[in-house]
Amino acid sequence: MTKLTDAVSSKYFDASAKLRGKKYKLVKVFVEGYDDISFWRCIFDQFEDERLRFEISVPTRGDLAKGKKVVMSMIPNVGDSMLLCVDSDFDYLFGDFNEQSRTVNNTRYLFQTYTYATENYLCYPPSLRRLCVRATKNDSNIFDFEEFMKGYSRVIYPLFIWYAFSARKSSQKSFTLADFRNIVRIHYVELRDNGEGTLSWLQRHTDKKLKTLERHNSEWIAELPAFEKKLRGKGVTEDNVYFFMQGHTLKDNVVVVLLQNVCDKLREISNNMINNSERRGLALKNELSNYNNSLRNVKDLLNENTNYKNCFLYKKLERDIREYKNSLNIG
Repeated sequence: MTKLTDAVSSKYFDASAKLRGKKYKLVKVFVEGYDDISFWRCIFDQFEDERLRFEISVPTRGDLAKGKKVVMSMIPNVGDSMLLCVDSDFDYLFGDFNEQSRTVNNTRYLFQTYTYATENYLCYPPSLRRLCVRATKNDSNIFDFEEFMKGYSRVIYPLFIWYAFSARKSSQKSFTLADFRNIVRIHYVELRDNGEGTLSWLQRHTDKKLKTLERHNSEWIAELPAFEKKLRGKGVTEDNVYFFMQGHTLKDNVVVVLLQNVCDKLREISNNMINNSERRGLALKNELSNYNNSLRNVKDLLNENTNYKNCFLYKKLERDIREYKNSLNIG
């Protein structure tokens, strides 16, 4: 840690606030990177009032280093006026299995996502249809996102158990993140039959990989049921494993592909309706232009998504912050 980082502490912010004579308590919150600021801002917003304010930023370092390790290096300086927020990665699922997991799960003033990362919240399935409506201005219900994501989760679930077990054993050579990502990603979505063709294609690939893993790591097979039981105790099920897989893989290689396919179809439907209307000539051209100029990039909307607050893991995070706020002596 640099001298600049050493100076950043809860006590420092307490003293600074007293010098400024603030009428409210200002709490500094440090997060892993710039992309995380808006996510945590949305969460802490609901806990602010006339007595309490939060200010969220990346770590204050002379070398501008960021990331989970940098944030966790600031743990000795936390307190009522300085909080840390990190992605759980596998730490929530692994409990007290290793030193990092123990630290993340047991450090006061450190909050974790419980999902693998913030991206998993952005991809909350019940919110996806609304994003498509906002992007295309078309509310036609042509695809059941929740049902598809449930089916997707069921297909990759056995493979996820193997990958998580490999990660816990620190034996990712047996099953690397790159391998897992390449198998569970989708390259296209057949909207017909709510994506059953895509899921069937994915099932064939996962089945093939599972047979390879079982053949080359047969000594692990007996240990998997107990490990799977522990994950279930953390909330992992066949229907929701997408909350616990790597966030960037879920967002960039699954959900964005899905959203773009659905939005393309919705835009096609809207343009066909306009072209088949009674309007002709300049009126038709203007109508098409007005519609297409109103469209938004669904990937940008996904990055701005905040409709994940009914997620059961978000409720855990919300409860943690509420308990922290209740513990403050701020009148």
